[in-house]
Amino acid sequence: MAMPALREATVTQATTARGADLVLIALQRAGTDVVFGYPGGACLPIYDALPDHPWLKHILVRHEQGAAHMADGYARVAGRPGVVMVTSGPGATNLVTGLASAYMDSIPMIAITGQVSTALMGRDAFQETDVIGMVTPVTKHAFLIQRTEDILPVIARAFQVSMEGRPGPVVVDIPKDVQISEGSTRAGEPRLRGGHAMRDLDERAFDEAAELLAKARKPMIIAGHGVRIGRAHAGLRELAERLDAPVAMTLLGIGVIPDEHPLAAGMIGMHGSPRTNRAINAADVILGIGLRFDDRVTGKLSAFAPNAKIIHIDIDETQIGKNVPTAIGIAADSKSAIDALLARVQKKTHPEWRAALDADRAKPKLAQFEDRMELAPRPVVRAIREIASPDAYFVADVGQHQMWAAQHLGFTDPDRFLTSGGLGAMGYALPAALGAQVGAPDKEVWALVGDGGAQMTIQEIGTAVQEDLPVKMIILNNGYLGMVRQWQQLFFNGRISQTPITSPDYVKLADAYGARGFTVERRGELRPALEAAKRATGPVIVDVRIEREANVWPIVPPGGANADLIEGPSS
Repeated sequence: MAMPALREATVTQATTARGADLVLIALQRAGTDVVFGYPGGACLPIYDALPDHPWLKHILVRHEQGAAHMADGYARVAGRPGVVMVTSGPGATNLVTGLASAYMDSIPMIAITGQVSTALMGRDAFQETDVIGMVTPVTKHAFLIQRTEDILPVIARAFQVSMEGRPGPVVVDIPKDVQISEGSTRAGEPRLRGGHAMRDLDERAFDEAAELLAKARKPMIIAGHGVRIGRAHAGLRELAERLDAPVAMTLLGIGVIPDEHPLAAGMIGMHGSPRTNRAINAADVILGIGLRFDDRVTGKLSAFAPNAKIIHIDIDETQIGKNVPTAIGIAADSKSAIDALLARVQKKTHPEWRAALDADRAKPKLAQFEDRMELAPRPVVRAIREIASPDAYFVADVGQHQMWAAQHLGFTDPDRFLTSGGLGAMGYALPAALGAQVGAPDKEVWALVGDGGAQMTIQEIGTAVQEDLPVKMIILNNGYLGMVRQWQQLFFNGRISQTPITSPDYVKLADAYGARGFTVERRGELRPALEAAKRATGPVIVDVRIEREANVWPIVPPGGANADLIEGPSS
């Protein structure tokens, strides 16, 4: 049977089109040129229309969770919403982990889900699920389109909601009959609106904040993901230099100031540097920009920064004062807030405060001790950093390797570190790295993964091979669910329960998919394997057998204060 003629000319010139074509027209009008997806019965009309819209690149994933993480990685690199397209039922349910991760990390995403026909909704039809009810807690908004003429305006509004204010994922659920019906190609006003407009800056609050900062003797800045989202890196550096205030970073704030900058104080919190946590505890004024002050940052709330008055700036006003008491709270985006402060603050110096912090910086580090071990994880991470290009992207999964990466990669370029921070979703790194590679095709992308997380989404190597994406997947393989094992060792009397894990032969697995694979068991094998991965033009898996029971140091005990931080073995 002959294929039907392309409808592209008809779609672009006619005043009406199938709903499926309208979905793709809406994506084009929003500036989308790539979508990550997996076809199924309830979205087949859209997939049938895809060949008529050759401007849109579709990347076929191996699992819908992978699609969501790919869209997440793409959005972080490209600076615009990543787009996912899946079917109803299990297609939509498989998205939830990726949606929740994007929601907690403020990543813009549009998820288009097919739905059973409107006449079947509520009748327990095959692959019917209440998508709106299911995703509402983990999205900024969820739209159910019940009329074909609403497709264009609602999808346009979905992009707007995803990006305005605090970014996040938005779901658009479209029944199959709506995709098949005809509708106008002229966008009207959506019947359902959401989101909120940006409020005017509170000038008086900025005056008070500037006055408090002027009086500070031991100021600190804590920079979170909001600084990266707001592209406020340059302003933050200027503000820190003017205030002579060291900058501590959350996990997702890493990279807002170059590591070699004299005011870069390192990561704060559960696995932050002892120097950083001690400085926060000694500070008298803390300026927190673009963070939630979550438990991984603060430790025991009642003991957090006991001597400090806190100025909290965040685009989401519901976060201000939610976790820590604030002297001044300001709802604003990071760039506007920093610009407002720069217009108000004068040059300050704090020589005694800086001298105390610099002296703390000079103390011996645990890394010197670990350098003497065979294939200890920290030297492995540093070797990856040395061999990778200076402007490479690094995507960390969740677990011990995530913390080693955060502590030891070191960044000079901003926005080069991606990870699932709020949700902590294992399996994030490989698909997110593929999305990042699509968003930055001319850059190196390295995925750092544990042997537990690797096996959650390893099937996306198939996507990497099919799309010829040269992501370098480095597996720090210790034969354990390492972070859980560490907690069992330290906080559950050493009782090891269900944390040893076996792995496949990753070299054979890579070969089976058509990728390249290397195994590293000795120090002398590490650099040659990493250099080969760097040169590769397609996807690579490097299985690095690290010390089995290496721990992440330092660590704040669960429920403890940051001051209770355990530094680990001394050098």
